[in-house]
Amino acid sequence: MESERTSTPHTRRVVFTADFTSAHQWTAGRSSAYPDMGPTNRSDHKLDHLRPRYCPGGVFRAEAREADDLWDCDLLTTEGSPEAFEVRTGDVIDARITLPSGRGAWPAIWTWRDGGNEIDVFEYHPDNPGTLELSNHVKGGYRYWQDPTVTPGATVGLRVVLGARTVEWYVGGHLVHADGRGVGRTWHAYLIVNLSVSDGTYHGPPPDGTPLSWACPSLKVSR
Repeated sequence: MESERTSTPHTRRVVFTADFTSAHQWTAGRSSAYPDMGPTNRSDHKLDHLRPRYCPGGVFRAEAREADDLWDCDLLTTEGSPEAFEVRTGDVIDARITLPSGRGAWPAIWTWRDGGNEIDVFEYHPDNPGTLELSNHVKGGYRYWQDPTVTPGATVGLRVVLGARTVEWYVGGHLVHADGRGVGRTWHAYLIVNLSVSDGTYHGPPPDGTPLSWACPSLKVSR
């Protein structure tokens, strides 16, 4: 199987280790995934107002603004950075995350380039507490993976194998989804790590102005 070939530990080397304070690795508060590079994306049901802030310790925050109903949100992307790192077919993404507890928080690790090429390592909404959203928007397909250990405040290990013919998601070392679709042989895309805020259309909005946060203590890519 392809996943067995691409996942062999001795054939891989780490090509990216996230430093969420690095202006060489990351662009802060701007992304082509948002109209006009941001700062807002109302059409995607987000209350985000992106800000140019880096995230020491991998802690991503969102804070209510006094001027309007939007939230100052953290987003880091490799797009437009001096290093301009891209993941590509066959890469493996490993991350350790601590999920948020505040309603309205919408954390994600995902990929993006030229209006598409999106793979969601994960998305999460605390009002749907036992579910991780795992999606391949390149070839279509998703899974809402449910487990009682996925709760607000839980720390979870994630691995995604970006195969040409199938994308595999692992949680806590266990394979939870293989989509059988993959990304194709020539796929490549930038990384995005962020915290959005739901506007209430599909998930509950924040009940008050209490700041929201989640953490990604480690993120690396091997090839």
